[in-house]
Amino acid sequence: MDSSFKTNVATILDLDYGKTMKEASTIQLYNAVSKAAMKNLGKDWGLNAPDKKVCYLSAEFLVGRLVYSNLHNMGLFHQFSELMSENNVDIRVFEDIEDAALGNGGLGRLAACFLDSGATLGITLNGYGIRYKYGLFKQYFDEGFQKEVPDDWQRFGDPWSVRKEEERICINYKNQSVYAVPYDTPVIGYGDKKVNTLRLWQAEPLESFNFELFNEQKYDKANKNRNEAEAISSLLYPNDNTDEGKKLRLKQEYFFSSATLQDVIGRYKQKYGEDFNHFSSEYAIQLNDTHPVVAIPEFIRLMMENEKMTFARALRIAKETFAYTNHTVMSEALEKWNAGLFKTVIPNVYKYIVMIQKALLKELKGFGKVTPEEQRQYLIIDNDTIHMARLAIFASHSTNGVAKLHTEILKNDALKEWYELYPERFNNKTNGITQRRWLAQANMELSGFISDKIGGSWITDLDRLKELEKFANDKAVIKQFGDIKRIKKRQLADYIYKMENVRVNPEFIFDIQVKRLHEYKRQLLNAFSILDIYFGLKDGRIKEFNPTVFIFGAKAAPGYFRAKGIIKFINEIANLIDNDEEVKDKLQVVFVSNYNVSYAEKLTPAADISEQISTAGTEASGTGNMKFMLNGAVTLGTFDGANVEIVEQAGEENNYIFGA
Repeated sequence: MDSSFKTNVATILDLDYGKTMKEASTIQLYNAVSKAAMKNLGKDWGLNAPDKKVCYLSAEFLVGRLVYSNLHNMGLFHQFSELMSENNVDIRVFEDIEDAALGNGGLGRLAACFLDSGATLGITLNGYGIRYKYGLFKQYFDEGFQKEVPDDWQRFGDPWSVRKEEERICINYKNQSVYAVPYDTPVIGYGDKKVNTLRLWQAEPLESFNFELFNEQKYDKANKNRNEAEAISSLLYPNDNTDEGKKLRLKQEYFFSSATLQDVIGRYKQKYGEDFNHFSSEYAIQLNDTHPVVAIPEFIRLMMENEKMTFARALRIAKETFAYTNHTVMSEALEKWNAGLFKTVIPNVYKYIVMIQKALLKELKGFGKVTPEEQRQYLIIDNDTIHMARLAIFASHSTNGVAKLHTEILKNDALKEWYELYPERFNNKTNGITQRRWLAQANMELSGFISDKIGGSWITDLDRLKELEKFANDKAVIKQFGDIKRIKKRQLADYIYKMENVRVNPEFIFDIQVKRLHEYKRQLLNAFSILDIYFGLKDGRIKEFNPTVFIFGAKAAPGYFRAKGIIKFINEIANLIDNDEEVKDKLQVVFVSNYNVSYAEKLTPAADISEQISTAGTEASGTGNMKFMLNGAVTLGTFDGANVEIVEQAGEENNYIFGA
């Protein structure tokens, strides 16, 4: 076996820190292992692949901790395990390394899974987003209330990314100009077959420091440019309860959209020069939700102003190139911008939205079946409001939902008027997850058990899991599976004690609901159910009850006060039960803090019951439901999102489906 990886780790530790394996700190060892793995990447890693390239634009990329998944995908995990064993270092030593805080929930995790899948399938699929300095926030509880502090995930370094200073791009707003500096992270396909790129843009000032103002003791003004520029890539989803917060969000969306387009167009011109006839054959641009939809009018602006293209041709190329993924059926979640506010930030883009609207009205008139009264429901700019979803549907060639039920709701209700005009543009792409992270990596015991029974091809072909059906009535195999579940529950109990200082009995049923805190996801309904069980145990209504621990994990948006109230309510229920000697041996509630990808990797394999109880018709898809099911938990939930398709595969008799 090639031992260069081990040698490289030792060399990097010596050169960078003057330490040996046994002397190095966890951070030093993490950086050395990561850098050694990066050295193993092929020279063909880059953004200029010869085949058609997919650009995946997303405000979130919830990649989690990269070291273990990359070592797995590169085929280096065995060498890593040997290296740790030889030096008496626990293989789980990096579990305390913080996740890259670049996302919040399913939107960002979906994006990360897509990138992994694309690289494994050999598709040139590159992600583009923002390199947030503090991410969303780090969550802790004070008297049961959520508190937020900055999540400075970069403070110990970021060894998996490479700064590309020479490829920085200038972004112009009405009253500000900044640089977008790219940081490239490799996206490594399983088996090291393909290496794609996640390019994240960091905002930096054109002039970082005013020396003269500083010497005049005007310290704040001396750093004004730096502070205003860095604010753009400081936080994911800054509070938008004020106009200033809304402007910052719009700046963020335009920032990474414009930087990506300028980058992509520049690469195209290196190959084809001024001939844009091949653009849509060379690039496909997928918009993950409405956050990057501003890329469409920005593309038209760049084509017309920089490439001297006609509007009609620029719009045609845009339609051929862009595709839009819709993630919600709730009208309040379909992004809209006040036109006046929009014009104070990027007025040079607004005029192209006006031009797109004129093209839309001309097309509606040409159809001959849309009356003037009916036209309003299609207007991109209506009542001084810009509707980004309408813009995306009209100026792209594809709009996809993310589960069969969700897509049907889009076609028959939420976007019915658009489906009637452009039925050929609507399609379904049910969300998915990567089994490489959520089973092979997160649950090595179950992964090894499955591979022992049916071989390892399921790691790249999940349909092969059907071969496990022949063991459904094999008592010895079922016992093995149960033993593995108990191991994972003990591991989670230990982790919760380490992180929360709360003891959990691994013999209890683990009933888990972990997802973004939102009213439609109904954590509150779960809490009411727990209270009903509690009082039923107290007054004797409930005679038989399997001891159960209800585990929650969720962050509430800083400005979402009702969601924060629900967190407080659940934590008070936990305290109530914990202080009641009558029931604490039968019932427990734990709300884990700072739920993230790494916590999910512990929670998912240990669950007995997966709570997927959103109000039917509101959850577009969900991916947590898939992760829990993949690890052998039954679903307790509604017929909503991807639950419908899970039940089709696993059988309604093997899940617990209720009401609406």
